Amino acid sequence: MHVAMKDFAQDGLLAGKAEGKAVFAHLVQLTKNPPQPDVCFLDFSGIDIATTSFLRESIVAYRTYVRREYPNVYPIAANLSSRARDDLELILELRSDAYVVCVLSPDGEPSDVELLGQLDGKQLIALDAVLEAGEADAPTLAERNDEGVGATAWNNRLVALADKGILIATNAGRTKLYRPVLEGLRHGS
Repeated sequence: MHVAMKDFAQDGLLAGKAEGKAVFAHLVQLTKNPPQPDVCFLDFSGIDIATTSFLRESIVAYRTYVRREYPNVYPIAANLSSRARDDLELILELRSDAYVVCVLSPDGEPSDVELLGQLDGKQLIALDAVLEAGEADAPTLAERNDEGVGATAWNNRLVALADKGILIATNAGRTKLYRPVLEGLRHGS
């Protein structure tokens, strides 16, 4: 799925709580749950300014909603201007949250995939373990790491990362495999 956020803008501007809520409602109407995990690019090309209130009420709220109601949809913010990126980082900092962003080429190829915001220490350890392995399940991570933490604790961390749209969860028999939402995902922490 690809949504051009400029379709909702006035002169390259997305601002305000009310406009954010209206865009959220429109995004929800567009959403269908695909049979397999799928990325939903929220493309900010052509948007100079997206305010914190707009971002909070639109894409952050949308990510929270779809990760709960449409488990195969993984929203990613693409092509954020530096001002919009700064505003998104501010929201994430205030919420102790994280969001995946990228640059999306005109032909739909993502690059510069990055995690903005922050994760708690245990989630960050789990993310690093999955990034290193490329794909992992909780029992494997429990066996590989010397933290003395069991598979249930690893599973809780992985589920939290999938709930934030950072990792994709797929069924593998009686367990779930987790992988980064996009290849090349990195974080600055």
